[in-house]
Amino acid sequence: MKINLPDGSIKEYEKKVKVENVISDISESLLRVCLGAVVNGKILGLNDEIEEDSDFKAVKFDDPEGKQIFWHTTSHLMACAISELFSDVKFAIGPSTETGFYYDMDTEHRFVPEDLEKIEKRMLEIAKKGYELEKIEISREEAIKYFKEKNQNYKVEIIEDLPEDEKISLYKLGDFVDLCKGPHLKNTKDIKAVKLLSIAGAYWRGDSDKQMLQRIYGISFPKKKLLDEELERRADAEKRDHRKIGKEMGLFEFHEEGPGFPFFKPNGMIIKNSLEYWWRDVLNHNGYGEIETPIILNDKLWHRSGHWDHYKENMYFTEIDNEGYAVKPMNCPGSVLTYSDEQHSYRDLPIRMAEFGKVHRHELSGALHGLFRVRTFTQDDAHVYCLPSQIEEEVVKIIDLADYLYSTFGFKYTLELSTRPDDFMGDIESWNYAEESLKKVLDTKKLDYKINEGDGAFYGPKIDFHIQDAAKRTWQCGTIQLDFQLPENFDLTYIDENGEKKRPVMIHRALFGSLERFIGILTEHFAGHFPLWLNPQQVVIIPVSDKYLDFANELKEKIEKNNFRVKVDSKNEKVGYKIREAQLMKTNYMLVVGENEKESGKLSVRKRNGEEIKNVDLDDFISTLKEEKDTKSIESMLN
Repeated sequence: MKINLPDGSIKEYEKKVKVENVISDISESLLRVCLGAVVNGKILGLNDEIEEDSDFKAVKFDDPEGKQIFWHTTSHLMACAISELFSDVKFAIGPSTETGFYYDMDTEHRFVPEDLEKIEKRMLEIAKKGYELEKIEISREEAIKYFKEKNQNYKVEIIEDLPEDEKISLYKLGDFVDLCKGPHLKNTKDIKAVKLLSIAGAYWRGDSDKQMLQRIYGISFPKKKLLDEELERRADAEKRDHRKIGKEMGLFEFHEEGPGFPFFKPNGMIIKNSLEYWWRDVLNHNGYGEIETPIILNDKLWHRSGHWDHYKENMYFTEIDNEGYAVKPMNCPGSVLTYSDEQHSYRDLPIRMAEFGKVHRHELSGALHGLFRVRTFTQDDAHVYCLPSQIEEEVVKIIDLADYLYSTFGFKYTLELSTRPDDFMGDIESWNYAEESLKKVLDTKKLDYKINEGDGAFYGPKIDFHIQDAAKRTWQCGTIQLDFQLPENFDLTYIDENGEKKRPVMIHRALFGSLERFIGILTEHFAGHFPLWLNPQQVVIIPVSDKYLDFANELKEKIEKNNFRVKVDSKNEKVGYKIREAQLMKTNYMLVVGENEKESGKLSVRKRNGEEIKNVDLDDFISTLKEEKDTKSIESMLN
């Protein structure tokens, strides 16, 4: 049996071997810090066995797969502690997530924040005992019998829904036994720090017709220092929460009459329109023509595009003149109809069509989250129709465009190549060609990227951009998708140099992704302190008394003539109050004006970070603002 390691070396074994033994053979020091491994794409714990030729990568806590092992084990540890502290608890599921873990439970006891401290304490006491998680494999019938005797009806339901020949594995932690496939830590003593974060409700299996369960969320670490850093990061993220800042700055709101449908207020529209105006200009200079397609189209279109078979559960439907119609969840079929409206020559290609298209997608109410997860949003969509020989050049241009976009806001980003999913449309050959084309571009540009197996769109592989914000959180934003299927489904053609009809290739791309979501990300990235060119309130003039209102309005008029958003705060309040109010609105610059400013013509400028600059000439101030706006600087340029 051959085990292929990331460095290209091979370990050979005569029979099945434990993960920990393979890591030990690589290095004893590596074993001391590893939690498991990724074997043929599957995450395994140290005690799990390998029985076939495999690609093998050891993982630590720093790796996403290592965190998954660590947090999944901690969810069992929490369930163990709860089973000891509270009676008659029925356990449902307890998975790891990208940010920790949770467990869903059914119990008469209503969990309160004080309970979380008791559970944390008990969890650490159990972890300290150093239990090894013991795997037990039993038959389906034995598992059903065992959990029925324990009155664990949710576990019984899970098992009964599994195939008849499914292998059932249980894990024993002390006296607590849970249904689970793993993977887990070898020993609970690795868990040194735990924090239970919140209590929430969750319907069993996400079905509102089923039992409401109690869900406890948590996080854990191998060191107390890491937990402290995480709690500090979460506290910072809470201050940056775009929903809180959006309300304070009057950017957007939600109403119960339209859950998941954002209402943008005037200040929010300033940001949204500024982004759109800028990006339209960028696209114009990069050879894109803009189109607009209908929001509602006949459902025959969605059958033909493949969305009916692959995306129907996420769509909204209506009826017009006794015929079925669908509200578009994506812009691509409308773009396809626009392309097919006239015959194109190979000389016309590539054709780049951009659209700020409004789409609607059905999201479960429990998944809705501010601007990050909504039911309607605006995509900065574009579709490039090109020759097969033009694919790589066009993808390179789109990557360069994405780099320009993200660097404008100071975002770093990583790339991910997502390959053919199980429910793909089309033939394997075209998929392989598409995947190799994208891979070749990334390799040629010498870009680092990860392969995300099986996560491509149903019509084609894709490159996804994951941006990192100021709080070091990552967000999936832009995407480039290579599509051979829609041109086939809609019989798209161009006339080649020999006068024959050929099939173009279609490249889908959205770089903001969703303008609404991107605004949410920007809000948290800048903590509401938007760059000057985007900020709804750029300058506030604060007269020290009504005596200087006329002077303040003269300044306002001069600055406004240079296309800046200026406000005079004429309220009958103290100067300190007005400054604090302007700071709450994250105003870039405040001009406090009184006798000295009126007499000298020199300004006293307060920046939003509290720094004050005196004796600033008005023309110099306006000139600096222009430079800051035109260069889209993310820092103040006034010194």
